[in-house]
This record gives sequence, C-alpha cells and structure tokens, in this order.
Amino acid sequence: MELYNYLKSLHLIFVVTWFAGLFYIVRLFVYQIEAAQKPSPEKEILQKQYKIMTYRLWYIITWPSAVLASVFAFWMLLGTDLGRAWLQMPWMHVKLGFVFLLYLYHLKCHQIFKQLQKDEVKYTSNFMRLWNEGATIILFAVVFLVVLKSAVNWIFGVVGIMLFSILIMLGFKFYKRIREKNQS
Repeated sequence: MELYNYLKSLHLIFVVTWFAGLFYIVRLFVYQIEAAQKPSPEKEILQKQYKIMTYRLWYIITWPSAVLASVFAFWMLLGTDLGRAWLQMPWMHVKLGFVFLLYLYHLKCHQIFKQLQKDEVKYTSNFMRLWNEGATIILFAVVFLVVLKSAVNWIFGVVGIMLFSILIMLGFKFYKRIREKNQS
C-alpha cells in the first residue's frame, strides 16, 4: 500500500504539471497566431519570443510531465495489487478512455506546435480558445470519475463544465463585440 501511495503522489504531481503545460501552450498558440497578424517589426519580434517560450514549455515541462505521469500511472496500475483491482472497475475503463483522448489532444497540440514553429498558421485564435476547452473537459471528466468512482455520475460534472464553457465562450464573444465597437 505504501508503494501505491508514493506512485499515486508522483502520478498526480506530473498530471498537474502536464495539464498546466497543455493549458499554457494553447494560450501561447493564441498569442503566436495573433502575432502573425501584426505589422513588422512587431510581428517578427513577438514570433521569435513566442517560439522560444513554446519550445521551452513543450519540451522542458509538458512532454516530460506527460511521460512521467504515464510511467507512474502504468506502474501504479500494473505493479500494485490495488492498481490491478482498479483495472477491474467499470469507472476505470471510462477514465482510461478519457486518458486516451488526452493523449490524442496532446499529440494534436504537438502537431500545432510544430506548424507554428515553422510559421504555418492553420487555425484562428478563436479556434485555439475553443480548443483549450478540450483539455478542461477531459480534466473535469477524469477528476469526477476518480473521486466518485462511478462510470455514470461523472456525466453531471462534464455537462456542468460544458455549460460553463458555453457561458465563457458567449462572454468572450460579447466582450469581443464590445472591444471591436469601442475601436471603431
């Protein structure tokens, strides 16, 4: 049991830093995309700085955190009796499905990162703001699953965060309209 608790603690620490990296990298994507629309020399100065920031965040914090969170999770689940018991539970199967979605989200962020490092802007800043909500929804779903240990009750938490996300996006659109109106 003591090994399990150490592994769980290390897993949680790296999950927190992984999500912090994912949340911040997408925010930096927003800034990079908006910098691409600035006039020279501001554009080049900002792009250079954002490339450095995203590179360091991605390769020094986010990727190592993802790898270490995964290593400790697999060790905890496969290397301890309690972990193997959790693998028999339906809620854990749903949680692992969300973890798979998180890996896909991470890989898509990596693709976007590589494109922006080459000055290829394929998405709008508004798309990136919405994209950032994907990690939030996964985080809420996983936390509710782990805390409630129910394959069904997590739905209420996810529906709640989706409604909250919709309200945030409506607020964002409202703020954007006011900002554009004031600039005119």
